[in-house]
Amino acid sequence: MKKIQMVDLQSQYYKIKADVDNAMLAVMNSAAFINGPEVKSFQNELEQYLDVKHVIPCANGTDALQIALMALDLKEGDEVITADFTFAATVEVIHLLKLKSVLVDVDYDTFTIDTEKLKAAITPRTKAIIPVHLFGQCANMEEVLKIAKQHNLHVIEDNAQAIGADFTFSDSTVKKSGTMGTIGTTSFFPSKNLGCYGDGGALFTNDDELAHKIRGIANHGMYERYYHDEVGVNSRLDSLQATVLRKKLPLLDTYNEARRKAADFYDEAFANQPGILIPKRADYTSHVFHQYTLRILDGKRNELQAFLTEKEIPAMIYYPVALRKQKAYFQESNDEDFKNTDRLLNEVISLPMHTELDEEQQKYITDAVLEFLGNSQQ
Repeated sequence: MKKIQMVDLQSQYYKIKADVDNAMLAVMNSAAFINGPEVKSFQNELEQYLDVKHVIPCANGTDALQIALMALDLKEGDEVITADFTFAATVEVIHLLKLKSVLVDVDYDTFTIDTEKLKAAITPRTKAIIPVHLFGQCANMEEVLKIAKQHNLHVIEDNAQAIGADFTFSDSTVKKSGTMGTIGTTSFFPSKNLGCYGDGGALFTNDDELAHKIRGIANHGMYERYYHDEVGVNSRLDSLQATVLRKKLPLLDTYNEARRKAADFYDEAFANQPGILIPKRADYTSHVFHQYTLRILDGKRNELQAFLTEKEIPAMIYYPVALRKQKAYFQESNDEDFKNTDRLLNEVISLPMHTELDEEQQKYITDAVLEFLGNSQQ
């Protein structure tokens, strides 16, 4: 059996090695390293895949979030609501721009923002909502967009973990994750479902004026060389990363299907087992399983992680500390308002999930988890 990895990028690369190597060599020979034709081609191809008018590539997913907020002309002290249970980049950019993050609880089953808590958190200073499509499925965007419309708020979708997922509205309209709000953002970090071989990111929007502004901000605030109309940043996707993404984009749906197949295997093994809850698949969104995240009950999550480590099975805890209790982003709060987040902090554990998992590996993983559960119940 191959060594089990949390993410097996090397095996994935070997399957497309010839195509990727040749494409990267072509970029090297062209010397068009920055804003070359590969970047423009990838942008056009991703626009077609997502059915969105504008894709603006940038240097990484965190930059994408920051540029999105900059493009909305928010003022110091304006409030931005997001989920307490997610990676720090989502609030990091809010604080960098001297805005105020307002953190709310998540839904226990889907790990995404609790829309009732979202509604309760809105004040006259609220200007934007950042729903996070965590672990591979969309937040309840129909409800988020409804709330945003009622209060005239911008919606920035943090789509770093769910690219390729579909959201189905109650009228049967289907939209790709990241294309429903004012702006969508994503990351092409290597371990993402669509990842490059370095850092990369992008923003999505259907608003022509906003797209123009975003392009300028990402390029030092320039629309014409050496004329700076905006306060901008330097955030570009380089041509070598674009060419990798061009080779992987046509495979994204296949990659996501492989992840779903692996998730199905896990689900079947763990269904109806006492002491464990499998990931909830919301009926309004497809799930692309950036992570396969279990909830281990009865306070035995850390014991399971240690048990799996002994068997050379990697398992990660995303995320062990609530954002509101992080030193950098600390907020006075009533823990009663964050029951789901605080419960998840002590229960979640993510098993290996990637496109190259085989049944032998998954059986070894599931047998180990079941062995632990059996022993812990004795």
